[in-house]
Amino acid sequence: MTENQMLKAIYDDMRLMKDDIQSLKDEVQATNEFVQEMNGDLRFLKGEVRNLQLTLENETNRNIRIIAEGHLDLNRKLDEALKTEREKELMHLRVNVLENDMRMVKEKIGIA
Repeated sequence: MTENQMLKAIYDDMRLMKDDIQSLKDEVQATNEFVQEMNGDLRFLKGEVRNLQLTLENETNRNIRIIAEGHLDLNRKLDEALKTEREKELMHLRVNVLENDMRMVKEKIGIA
């Protein structure tokens, strides 16, 4: 092998290494761009999660509490209404017993 051939072989090897290094640089640049894009997406997602947390905390939880308080009020009113209804039922039973007793008393004294 002559000196020119050796120099050409070294030059070709260096050219290949330079191309490989350039290829690696391009891949690193593409990876950096991808990571930057992912960082932007991550910032966006963090903002979205923060907005969801605020919505849950400020609106949804508050609305659930309001609805629950309304249900408690309805439950109390229902209990009061049922209590009145039970008292009314007991009064009907007492009136029926008294009417029956009155009928029996009238029969005994001969009024009916």
